[in-house]
Amino acid sequence: MHVHPTISRSELLIGSSALAALVIGVPQDSLSAAEEIHKWALSEVTPASVLGPYYPLVNKPLNPNTDLISIDGKARAKGPPLYLMGQVFNIKGKPVEHVEVEIWQANAAGKYAHPSDGNTAPDDPSFKGYGVATTDAQGRYRFKTVVPGSYPVVPGWDRAPHVHFQVTGRLDRHVTQMWFPDHPLNSQDRLFLNLPAGARPMVTAKLTSSSAEIEPDAKIAVFNIIVANG
Repeated sequence: MHVHPTISRSELLIGSSALAALVIGVPQDSLSAAEEIHKWALSEVTPASVLGPYYPLVNKPLNPNTDLISIDGKARAKGPPLYLMGQVFNIKGKPVEHVEVEIWQANAAGKYAHPSDGNTAPDDPSFKGYGVATTDAQGRYRFKTVVPGSYPVVPGWDRAPHVHFQVTGRLDRHVTQMWFPDHPLNSQDRLFLNLPAGARPMVTAKLTSSSAEIEPDAKIAVFNIIVANG
């Protein structure tokens, strides 16, 4: 697999490093592990996935934003905070601006904020479960959320922790999912295993920890998305 000649590895590293500026309260040096960006081929679109049954059509927040962990000044959502950020590129390796990035996910206990979720795991009234960002001139987005929990689907299959994405640009609408590296449930998550082994790194975040001085239990995930045109 070869990186598209329109964007160099050094340019990718610079772009990944610049994502630190989008994270309020997280210092630049805390992203050192996240700067080793994935070596995916920019000629390949990020693998698509199903929208899933819990896309929040019926209960979207009235004013969705990039902070999913607090609602109207209430107590913060349960679970380790997650700073989730990345860039959206087209297959020519160019960052795409003004792209709407939607995310939705289960809470830290593995329960969606959706009336159709019959999981017996507890609800979290402080967790929105859905957010929207718009990419900047460098194609960057960022959210503050929590690390999602796993949940049962059928006997023998528990969904590994993951985050759903829908990316809507001027020409493309792309739905995908993001998994977490080295999670033991990845090895039996059927949606993850249905992807070719070589494509799985493209839907796996780069994960590191934040500065202990800032937020000791927080995680930082870098997830870049490639769409056909933008």
